[in-house]
Amino acid sequence: MMQSITLSEAKSMLTQERIEQLKTLAEQPVDTSDIPELTKDDFFKMYRPIKKPLSIRLDSDIVAWLKSYGKGYQSRINSILRNAMTAEKQAVQQRG
Repeated sequence: MMQSITLSEAKSMLTQERIEQLKTLAEQPVDTSDIPELTKDDFFKMYRPIKKPLSIRLDSDIVAWLKSYGKGYQSRINSILRNAMTAEKQAVQQRG
C-alpha cells in the first residue's frame, strides 16, 4: 500500500540532485518491449465511441417493446442501429 505524504514533505524530499535525475529519465525512451501488440480485436473490445445526445420520435409500441426487456433500452436502440449500420457497410463493400 502506498503511503501518503504532505506537499511540504514531498518538496523537502525533492533535492536538486533528484530533479536532475528525473530530467534525464524524461529524455530516455520508454521501453515498451514487454507490452503485447494491440490487435484489431483488442482495439474493438476497448473501442467506445463518443455518445451524442439526441432527441428522436419513435412509435410508442417500439419504445414499449424495447423497455419490456428491462433497463438499458437506449443502449439497445444504439446496438440495433449499430448492427444495421455494420450490415449495410458490409453489403456495400461486397457489392464493390
